[in-house]
Amino acid sequence: MSKKYVMGNGAIALGALSAGVNLVAGYPGTPSSEIIETVAKYPNDGTYVEWSVNEKAAMEVAASAAYCGARTMVTMKQVGLNVASDPLMSLAYVGVKGGMVVVSADDPGPISSQTEQDTRRFAEFARIPVFDPSSPEEAFEMVQDAFEYSEKYKTPVILRPTTRVDHAYASIDAPDSFKAKEYEGFVKDSKKWVIFPRLSYMNHAMIEKRNIEIGEDFSSYRFNTVSGDSEKAVVATGVSYAYAAEFLKSHPDIKLIKVGAPYPIPEEFLLEALDGVSEVLCFEELSPYIEESLLKLIGKHRLNINVRGKLTGDVPSSGENDADSARRIIGNFLGIESGEKSVDYSDAPNPPARPPVLCAGCPHRASFYAVKRAMKGRKAYFCGDIGCYTLGNAMPLDMVDTCLCMGAGITMAQGFNHMDKDAVAFSFTGDSTFFASGITGVVNAVYNAADMIVCVLDNSTTAMTGHQPHPGTGRNMMATPVEKISIEKILLGAGVKKVVTVDPLDLDASIAAVKECADIKGVKAIIFKSPCVAIEKSTKKMKVDSDKCVGCLRCINEIGCPALSVSGGKAVIDGNLCTGCGLCSKLCTVKAIGGVQ
Repeated sequence: MSKKYVMGNGAIALGALSAGVNLVAGYPGTPSSEIIETVAKYPNDGTYVEWSVNEKAAMEVAASAAYCGARTMVTMKQVGLNVASDPLMSLAYVGVKGGMVVVSADDPGPISSQTEQDTRRFAEFARIPVFDPSSPEEAFEMVQDAFEYSEKYKTPVILRPTTRVDHAYASIDAPDSFKAKEYEGFVKDSKKWVIFPRLSYMNHAMIEKRNIEIGEDFSSYRFNTVSGDSEKAVVATGVSYAYAAEFLKSHPDIKLIKVGAPYPIPEEFLLEALDGVSEVLCFEELSPYIEESLLKLIGKHRLNINVRGKLTGDVPSSGENDADSARRIIGNFLGIESGEKSVDYSDAPNPPARPPVLCAGCPHRASFYAVKRAMKGRKAYFCGDIGCYTLGNAMPLDMVDTCLCMGAGITMAQGFNHMDKDAVAFSFTGDSTFFASGITGVVNAVYNAADMIVCVLDNSTTAMTGHQPHPGTGRNMMATPVEKISIEKILLGAGVKKVVTVDPLDLDASIAAVKECADIKGVKAIIFKSPCVAIEKSTKKMKVDSDKCVGCLRCINEIGCPALSVSGGKAVIDGNLCTGCGLCSKLCTVKAIGGVQ
């Protein structure tokens, strides 16, 4: 046993390993990605770990292992839970034998997501328990508790950390090595493990009865706490509790109620905590989940308590909380001076605007530019997807017309094609996203006779979430060399009419490939293959010959590379940013840009 200074995601991983987890599966997604990477990093005896091709696959792999009595953990971000919802909803009815913890990391803000959805709502919808840690230390403890509750009630449970818990750091006392739990193995019983309508009906009734029992159990759960004693109370969950507790240190008499296990709602605990309270503020992020739960509880027991929060406009309905918002919101609720900000930034200059852009030298920029050049003068739709390449929407590229969810670019392009036969429909998807959720879209396109071009931007990694491996990289999370799965063979096997592989940094060849595919009917695919600049470094740099440069600034105005800027009316290249991709040199009509070492 030793003290380890780890990220919140690392604390979750250490908690699972301490609990003897046998199998961990997931799909990378910020803010959850480091959990699996930490599990794989620590020495352990008997724990299998994998990056699955998507969250649904991860859930199903973990489910069968839990049927064996093994302890399993599945990791994802909140939108990944949507992908995994099909097996999870059925698992809630079928149940498990070994402990099964689903870590769904929420992202208030959102900081790196397309939604602000609240996993507590999903837990309520699925009728399964949820734990809501307020710190990395609590997350370490709660994931171990979650395994115990899962096995006790034979149900999957959710651990719901948020970004500020996932990415905070703390010192954790944890073992130096770990041993996976021994388990019985799968015992065949089709009446239990094969889901049928009659079984679902009976299990649903059992779940509703069981959840009342879990709510009673949660009323004595150690992370549901209350401090202070006053007529006004603050109820908080997750990291919002930490902000509230920090502010209320100077007002220790104010009642502060923490709900660490919000579903099933711990009624007895809350009723006791609210004794003598006339008004309560619900300080929480995302949805008014606790607020609505309290309103139901107060109505059920006919209590004379005024509830304030998001529904009354006292707490913002979107975005994340912080220490300063806690000071302001709780101070207003209590009618006391909230004090100054923890740091006064009033005299600080406004920081420069830094809109997100593709990295200097990113091959995706070249891919987008080749398609843009090839389609000049033609009507086209450009359907994007989730990944680094979503940044292709930025000016001056302006090459992403839509972005909905992972894999949707391929199928949305089909919709545009069916509605507008005169336009050329393109989809852009990364290599990791292709394996995660793009293949079915390709099959759908071929089966339904779409006329479109599938562009696979293959940079040989899962770049956006930290360069995790995928089925096309030739390695897995257990450090086992595996056969690389060929995207080209999958496309051909699915019946795609023509598949072209081209280096996007070869601009002329890329433009020619796009034009060729655009003149062929049916489903075509272009694999733009070039490694991510973050994993394959180059010592080559580009330089502008100022004597030759005429100041047309075409290189800047057409591709928007962050290494390019203007000085004295002429283009200049920042050697600290340049990766030597050479795309800018191919645009220069006066040959003012060349390579240097």
